[in-house]
Amino acid sequence: MTFILGLTGSIGMGKSATAAMFRARGIPVHDADATVHRLYAGPAVAAVEAAFPGVSVDGVIDRAKLGRQVFGNAEAMRTLETIVHPLVHAAEQEFLAAARAKGANLAVLDIPLLYETGGERRCRAVAVVSAPARIQRERVMARPGMDEERFAVILARQVPDVEKRRRAHFIIDSSKGLDFAQSQVDAIIAALSSTA
Repeated sequence: MTFILGLTGSIGMGKSATAAMFRARGIPVHDADATVHRLYAGPAVAAVEAAFPGVSVDGVIDRAKLGRQVFGNAEAMRTLETIVHPLVHAAEQEFLAAARAKGANLAVLDIPLLYETGGERRCRAVAVVSAPARIQRERVMARPGMDEERFAVILARQVPDVEKRRRAHFIIDSSKGLDFAQSQVDAIIAALSSTA
C-alpha cells in the first residue's frame, strides 16, 4: 500500500525546493502547479478561454493575461477553479495509480493550496514547509513583479502559516539551509516508509 503524503507551504516557504529533495531520494512527487502548466498548454485551454476571453495565445493560456482577469477577484477565481481543479485531481489520480502499480511505499502530493482546497482529506499525513515570516517576506519580495499589494492578496488566499503548522503531521524548517531541510526530509521518508 502506498502511503500518500501531502506537501504544502505558503508562498516563499521553500516548498518547491523541498519537493525536489523527495524526488532526489526516488520518491514519486505529483506537482499540482506543473500539472496546471500542462493543462494551460492543452486540455484546459478551450474551457478557460471560454470563461475568460482573450487569455489564450497560440493555443496556450497566457498566465499573465489570465492573472489580470482573476487576481483579487474571488468570483473569477472560483470560476477558474471549477474548470481546473477537476482536471488536476484526475491527473493526480493517474499519478497515484502509476505509483501504486510500481509498488512505491511513499508518494508525495505537492499541492500549494492543500488546506485551502481540502486536499488533506486525500492524504494520510501532511508535511508543511515553513520559515519565519521575515525570511518568507525577503524571498517573496525578491521575485520579479512582486510588490506589497500582490503579496498581501496572495497571503489573504492562504491559510496562515501558524495554522498550517498546527494542523501538520510534519514541519520542515526551510530557514536553516538545504542540508538541514534534507535531513528533515530523510527523517520523514524513513518514518513513513516503515509504516506504508
